[in-house]
Amino acid sequence: MQIPQGKNIYFLSDFHLGAPDYSSSLKREKKIVSFLEKIKQDAHMIFIVGDLFDFWFEYRKVVPKGYVRILGKLAELSDSGIIIHFFVGNHDMWMSGYFEKELNIPVFYDTKFYEFNGKKFLVGHGDGLGPGDYGYKVLKKVFRNPLSQFLFGLIPPFFGVALADFLSKRSRLATGTFDDTFLGEEKEWLIQYCKKQLQDNHIDYFIFGHRHLPIDFSLSQTSRYINLGDWIKYDTYAIFDGAHLRLIHHSNE
Repeated sequence: MQIPQGKNIYFLSDFHLGAPDYSSSLKREKKIVSFLEKIKQDAHMIFIVGDLFDFWFEYRKVVPKGYVRILGKLAELSDSGIIIHFFVGNHDMWMSGYFEKELNIPVFYDTKFYEFNGKKFLVGHGDGLGPGDYGYKVLKKVFRNPLSQFLFGLIPPFFGVALADFLSKRSRLATGTFDDTFLGEEKEWLIQYCKKQLQDNHIDYFIFGHRHLPIDFSLSQTSRYINLGDWIKYDTYAIFDGAHLRLIHHSNE
């Protein structure tokens, strides 16, 4: 795909709307909506690379309460012709057609290859990739199983959402300050994943979220790993102008 002259591709991830409480989530949601309004003039595509919500589950006739501002803005951008791709994260993996039907936004559950202006991209949320973390990988398979989703859907939303909120908070407490520190080339599992992928294919840019730490790491002279950070602490995103990819702190613009 060739990007039209003067247009850009934006990559964002890890908004975690809904966490840790209503007021701070609403403030963050308004900030993100304001940013999306700002970039709509030059955006050709927008990638939201997982964990838009801290929890999301689509019952047959019910979706989680709230988020009208972000959902309305995404619908507006999509209706205007801006291409939006959404990758599920580990907090909002239980999608079931709402984004596709109501917002005309395709939803992806695994990493996906793209090529823009001759540059090759591999995009995904990043959870469960690379070595280690076997407990989560097993749990992810359970959560992705259609039977598990069906059984959770039998729980009334009042109890189901409350349970999911509780588990999400426990997950963040268990992580602690782990996300604040770059672990080094040998211990960053996504760097190890990228290196393994490069053994079989050339990729110019690996774009992931999940890690919550903004990272721009050179894998070789022609390949980079970008972690998008988050919009809880860092307000970071990446922009590709057709020739170059940059990782940007929104507050430093």
